[in-house]
Amino acid sequence: MEFRIEQAVEVLRNTPSVLRSMLSGLGDSWVHNNYGDKTFSPFDVVGHLIHGERTDWIPRARVILEHGETRPFEPFDRYAMYEASRGLTMAQLLDTFESLRVENLEALSALRLTRDQLSLRGTHPALGPVTLEALLAMWTVHDLNHIAQIAKSMAYQYRERVGPWLEYASILR
Repeated sequence: MEFRIEQAVEVLRNTPSVLRSMLSGLGDSWVHNNYGDKTFSPFDVVGHLIHGERTDWIPRARVILEHGETRPFEPFDRYAMYEASRGLTMAQLLDTFESLRVENLEALSALRLTRDQLSLRGTHPALGPVTLEALLAMWTVHDLNHIAQIAKSMAYQYRERVGPWLEYASILR
């Protein structure tokens, strides 16, 4: 599939409502449990997405547009949400994520990116040269990946309860 900003925005715009539908009103056992060592709970994922909205996608797009490959991106702390989300509720995280996403989609629109600009390159601190197109495509895939991760974390809570159907539940393997 060819990358088109309008198609990416369709997914990016819907992510906050998808998360709100999945997570609003759920008890702690659903939102604070993960599926194993070094995995994120749904609460962690939303906090992680918030951190990305603040420090990753639009800030890195601006670095590419303003500096190209001459200035590497700031490293992304994948675990910053543990401290930043401490003491907050899921409802607060969902509200914050939605607000930041709206702001970032407005910022993306204001950039009025051209096809040529999507080919501009920046420097990822671990991956090396990346295009603006790849960054924006990854923003979209990142959302989808974490929606799947939330679903897996939630499904895993009943892993020991599904009996012989475990064989059919690929999400639990």
